[in-house]
Amino acid sequence: MSSDKIFEALASSPRRQILAYLSEQELTAGDIAARFKMSAPAISRHLSVLENAGLITGERQGQFVMYKLNGDSLVNTLTQFAFSICPVGAPLKRESKKGAKAETGKIKAVIKAVIKAENKT
Repeated sequence: MSSDKIFEALASSPRRQILAYLSEQELTAGDIAARFKMSAPAISRHLSVLENAGLITGERQGQFVMYKLNGDSLVNTLTQFAFSICPVGAPLKRESKKGAKAETGKIKAVIKAVIKAENKT
């Protein structure tokens, strides 16, 4: 998911409150709406924005849709954002990326050597 979509979704106080409710338990749209003084279509729109951002998922169970928090998406995005602005984290992230590229290069060299050895036999 795009981090822009996630931060746009988090910009709304009602959506942050919905995320807080869903952090404790799965809820239906009706359960969520009962906690707010707004119309059902407004709640539906908030849920749609959160779902499109990948922050929550909805699963039909009988006649209801149960919404739950997609914690991995939120944590990953916030971690990436924090590393990009953190004076300590940003250099570590760049260093890690360089190390991963070097490691990939070593693995490719080993694979080539194995293939070359197999072709000789």
